[in-house]
Amino acid sequence: MTLPLHSRKGATRARLVLAAASTLALTACTDTLDFDLRGNFGNAPSTAEAARKATAPRPKPDNRGIISYPGYQVAVARRGDTVDDLALRIGADTGTIARYNGLKANDRLREGEIIALPTRVAEPSPATGAVATGPIQPGVDISSLAGSAIDRAQPAQVQTSTLQPVAAPQTGVQPTRHKVQRGETAYTVARLYGVSVRSLAEWNGLGSDFSIREGQFLLIPPVTAKTAAAANTTVPGQGSPTPTPPSATKPLPAEKTIPLKPAATAATQTAAAAAPKPVATPDLGKSQTTATGGRLAYPAKGKIIREYSKGKNDGIDISAAPGTAIVAAEAGTVANVSQTTDKVTIIVVKHANDLLTVYANATGVKVKEGARISRGQTIAEIPGGASNYVHFEVRKGFDSQDPMTYLN
Repeated sequence: MTLPLHSRKGATRARLVLAAASTLALTACTDTLDFDLRGNFGNAPSTAEAARKATAPRPKPDNRGIISYPGYQVAVARRGDTVDDLALRIGADTGTIARYNGLKANDRLREGEIIALPTRVAEPSPATGAVATGPIQPGVDISSLAGSAIDRAQPAQVQTSTLQPVAAPQTGVQPTRHKVQRGETAYTVARLYGVSVRSLAEWNGLGSDFSIREGQFLLIPPVTAKTAAAANTTVPGQGSPTPTPPSATKPLPAEKTIPLKPAATAATQTAAAAAPKPVATPDLGKSQTTATGGRLAYPAKGKIIREYSKGKNDGIDISAAPGTAIVAAEAGTVANVSQTTDKVTIIVVKHANDLLTVYANATGVKVKEGARISRGQTIAEIPGGASNYVHFEVRKGFDSQDPMTYLN
């Protein structure tokens, strides 16, 4: 059994760690290691096997150290970096980054340490050493799925051209970010999210002592499918019958109470009659407008996290809080509502002048195929979890257009 070494500050420490690893390996040959220290006394269920399962590996950053997700970005520190060094390399303000992470400008960072970015910097791209441009996306090609939905929505003769192959972007699940509170330790955070403290340390570049500081942002490693399955075990005590307390076997004597009827005064009667009726909450999605000079309404109120790129990304991705309304960019007819095998919902709407709008990665669909809808009408919602964004396309016939030329 081989354990990763997080610090090599001298041959002596390395030899000690190797010796400890060898001891654990020898022990594993004769008995099962109890990683969660529950002892597995008698025939009690053991979670040691689940504790040994690895979480997903941390994505590779670009040459600047940037890892970009739809909802946020982080920077990975290099050996010898200070906060000022890192900020200079990624083109961000040192003071802002330091305050956001509970640090000072001249604080020295550990190699591999994760630094949260309060605002987004330039997206990773091939020019910065990334395989593709934009944030890490879920393992589903939303753009290609939207294209197939359009094919079903509008069968017609189409002229096609061969596109040059492009490098596949990184895919993965956006991790939960945890801001460390006073009194928390790496162990309590790991236990809170059901991950191993070693995986937490590897993802966040923690030292060999696993120390963390108040105000630090930690990425919680996403568990793999196997780990998630192993985690679905019965919690100790869950499902155990609860004995009935002795006091519950004999009911309490009924209380004799005399209801009081306060006399209604003329003042209270007048106030009740004058009380206004509650006003229904307005549907903000129906009042959404476009930017000045635009022809289409924005499909959601949020932040654009991925821009249009012909042949690579045929639309834009707009991130917003889960449950945010996705609205129709213009009046039209719902041409297609479909769902892929990966449970990605796609809505295609036909408009005048051979224009189509596409809304992919939606949930809570509120329209049906063939329905006439109005501009700004709520048609779905932003999903929860790591994929809290909508992929929006504008097409003239089958040819994708830059949505920004229609939105502003």
